[in-house]
Amino acid sequence: MKKITQIAFVLAFALFLVSCKNTKQKIQEHVSNYNNSSSIKGSGITSTTAKAFLNDNKIEIRIETNLEENDANKLAYKESFPSLLKEMIKSDQISPSLIAEGVKFDVYFLAYNNAILAQELVDQEELAVLEGDAKAGKETAKL
Repeated sequence: MKKITQIAFVLAFALFLVSCKNTKQKIQEHVSNYNNSSSIKGSGITSTTAKAFLNDNKIEIRIETNLEENDANKLAYKESFPSLLKEMIKSDQISPSLIAEGVKFDVYFLAYNNAILAQELVDQEELAVLEGDAKAGKETAKL
């Protein structure tokens, strides 16, 4: 009986070691999941892709649109971009747990010619701001 317990313990410990992932593995898994299942809805959005930069601990998310690069579109998306980022955080497309491990999400909103309409680097500081805005909005709604 003692040997069976020891063997079970060794197998459980080995399984535990195999199941532990480092940050780079988690980044790769997140990017793979994002690219296989992500669908961001919105007017003019044609596609979205994620790309891992393992040496920089960064994930780049490109949201491509059929919009023209002009001042009106830049202004509109600069104002609506924080809301989109909050939705992406809520749906774990931008992962707070990866950000807690030091990963940064560089999110671009692009015109049809790949010109940047809006861009934000979401790190721990920006995540706190975005989550703070969401909490502030909830508190204001209660009043």
